[in-house]
Amino acid sequence: MAGAESPTGCQAELEPVVSLVDVLEEDEELENEACAVLGGSDSEKCSYSQGSVKRQALYACSTCTPEGEEPAGICLACSYECHGSHKLFELYTKRNFRCDCGNSKFKNLECKLFPDKSKVNSCNKYNDNFFGLYCICKRPYPDPEDEVPDEMIQCVVCEDWFHGRHLGAIPPESGDFQEMVCQSCMRRCSFLWAYAAQLAADGGTACNEVTPRNGVKTQHVTRLPAEDDGLLLNAVGMGDQDVIKPANGAHQDKTLKENVPEQGRDADKEVKAERNDEPCTSSSSEAHLQTVFKNENIKTEPQSGCRLQELQAKQFLKKDAATYWPLNWRSRLCTCQDCMKMYGDLDVLFLTDECDTVLAYENKGKSDQATDRRDPLMDTLSSMNRVQQVELICEYNDLKTELKDYLKRFADEGTVVKREDIQQFFEEFQSKKRRRVDGLQYYCS
Repeated sequence: MAGAESPTGCQAELEPVVSLVDVLEEDEELENEACAVLGGSDSEKCSYSQGSVKRQALYACSTCTPEGEEPAGICLACSYECHGSHKLFELYTKRNFRCDCGNSKFKNLECKLFPDKSKVNSCNKYNDNFFGLYCICKRPYPDPEDEVPDEMIQCVVCEDWFHGRHLGAIPPESGDFQEMVCQSCMRRCSFLWAYAAQLAADGGTACNEVTPRNGVKTQHVTRLPAEDDGLLLNAVGMGDQDVIKPANGAHQDKTLKENVPEQGRDADKEVKAERNDEPCTSSSSEAHLQTVFKNENIKTEPQSGCRLQELQAKQFLKKDAATYWPLNWRSRLCTCQDCMKMYGDLDVLFLTDECDTVLAYENKGKSDQATDRRDPLMDTLSSMNRVQQVELICEYNDLKTELKDYLKRFADEGTVVKREDIQQFFEEFQSKKRRRVDGLQYYCS
């Protein structure tokens, strides 16, 4: 039809322009992320023989253990070898877990890598994540029906994932925090509020309770102005918080008097969570944290007594909200005999282990991966004499320069590099090299 624009032309206008540099940078970023998450896991051997692995990448197979069946988790190697064609949920990493692949939870599947497994792993902990559901809203991630651009954050205690808007306190604006403890875990581990008054990063507070499409109560978030009063500031309203100032003396861990329905309290016992937005911290919060860490009143190892008791003797707030914690905050927790017993009773002894953090796991994965990577060029050079090394380096530099110039033309024109183009380049490069060699003249003295 006259005057009509061709479909090809319309499509060309709508398609985003991506340079070769963008592709390479994206590939490098994805590779670094993979190294961080998978670097500490073996891709060829089932981790079952290692027992309850301190931290590892895990997956759940909805093909073998769909919703309604018993939850189960599988290691990286089994996800490749035994469930390669199945639908899997990526669980990121979890602590103290033993691979379930092929045990009694898998009715029609035997593990190909380690078939001799116990029927169940009684020490494993499971939640809705193993069925692809996250947060208090029990929705999948990514959620095709969720129009709110909200990422997810993992709780360091229950290792569930939460939407930032469903935590009772929005993440600090600068994102300068290392770990998050969700609302349910703060209720269960209420001793943390004494530390939060001194260490936790200030976030915005949530208000205006609403009921979304799935019937789960959530909250719109607004950032309230901070006050430098020495208390924990991200509160949800005086009806949901207590100002605590216990008497000095015995080891204490008073519970928060909350206006929470019984059904909500029962749900809290299940300790379920989800992924959230990358948190943030204001510049004033950063200054506050720096002041806290320089405070001589909070010592790494007090000369006597219990550090938690010292903090509980001061005024602080308890509220129904998540908390956000800075780097190395775990080192500030008291490790006296009474506190260690309390951690054991609450099943949170891992909080005293800074190697338990996801950051420590990711750094180890990156370090191990970097050690395993060997540069083929350097390996080749090490086996040559000096003259051969110089010649090889010159050839390598020529190849790198010409290949860069050759690919730049495709990037400038926005065209795709095909297999034939690469073959053509190396044919032309070899031809130029032969002409240079044939053109050399040797003279005898």
